[in-house]
Amino acid sequence: MLKFYSPALIRQLRDLCRYHSKLTSMCTGDKNRAQNCLTMCNFKLDAVFSDVFGKSATRVLDALIEHGNSDFDFAPLIHKGCKATVEEIRAALDGELIPAQADKLNLIRKHMEYITYHKDSLEQIILDLAKEYQPQIDLLMTVPGITTPLTAVRILSEICADMSVFKTSKLLCLWAGLTPQNQESAGKKKTTRIGRSGDYLKPLLVQIVLNYAKSDKHPELKNKLQALKKRRGGKKATIAISRKILTAIWHILSKNEPYNAELYHKADKPPKNRELTPEQAFALLRKQGYSISDKGNLASS
Repeated sequence: MLKFYSPALIRQLRDLCRYHSKLTSMCTGDKNRAQNCLTMCNFKLDAVFSDVFGKSATRVLDALIEHGNSDFDFAPLIHKGCKATVEEIRAALDGELIPAQADKLNLIRKHMEYITYHKDSLEQIILDLAKEYQPQIDLLMTVPGITTPLTAVRILSEICADMSVFKTSKLLCLWAGLTPQNQESAGKKKTTRIGRSGDYLKPLLVQIVLNYAKSDKHPELKNKLQALKKRRGGKKATIAISRKILTAIWHILSKNEPYNAELYHKADKPPKNRELTPEQAFALLRKQGYSISDKGNLASS
């Protein structure tokens, strides 16, 4: 835990990180506009390239703007690791670049370069300002999905490094909007949706879960995510794992200990005692999503 906790520093980091998030959203919007320009001209680069703004796709796009159509040899422009064949790429480039769309596309790409330059400069400012929290950043980078210092700083800027503000991890999850609401009146539940708070933290945690869910580096969480998807659906499973990640972050910052995957491995192991009382069995069924009906006589069967 920090010896000198500075609320002013956290507020500065939070403001800069949120500005960085806004720039990222602007860049994403520009990518969608550029993709719309290509679609209007019957160019389907997204069908043959996993990243329309990757190196190979960018070289092809430069040649398209220069020639206006696909009447050029694009084979030398394609990286050898590209999965699409030359015939598939040629079929995706069967179009004509309208001059107006070409001018719009050039403006969009220049704007994207401008935003990217600002993002890189802003990231360096954020990391220089967050050097005081380097021990906490190193601890957070042991959490699955947190692969860059900027991601760790963005989390710290939202929840702070001092976990004494939240007495328990459940309060932190409640503050972040990851806990289902319990609105009940006259025995009827109105809603169980999660809260609306955590406008910046919640999407970040969801993105972290979606990133490492495709990897096999952390099976303790990936397997849990897949099991919840089958039973509760993809969205609820993602929120549940996000809550688990935030709970782990609370313990990491509270105890100043790195992430320990063995704790989750042990939690997933079945209990040695397989005997349950009727009350425990009913509680387990309700937790799995079953509703208990009093119809029928279980004793006679």
